Amino acid sequence: MDVTAENFERDVIERSHELPVVVDFWAAWCAPCRALGPAIESEVAKRSDGLELVKVDVDSESTIAAQYGIQSIPTVAVFRNGEPVNGFIGAYPAGTIGKFFDELLAEEEAELPVV
Repeated sequence: MDVTAENFERDVIERSHELPVVVDFWAAWCAPCRALGPAIESEVAKRSDGLELVKVDVDSESTIAAQYGIQSIPTVAVFRNGEPVNGFIGAYPAGTIGKFFDELLAEEEAELPVV
């Protein structure tokens, strides 16, 4: 899902209080971004019950990019409880991205209160 300044608060900040929101900062002209896109989409889809993916086009949403200090793309930021808590810069293969998400979700599960 593409997010804009109009829906960033709702779709990223508010939603991140429910589950981790993965934000892919990208641009159409960026070849590594185009390579990362399908890999990250596939890996998030495998974990759709625990993660949500949104995309921010840094060219059309430069205010959001500036607000979070995005200087290189692709940049992936994971938001939790309204704040960026983890992430990476650059295009990685699907296996590396999957391992990153698995570790993120394991940390998330470890933080859940025992009922």
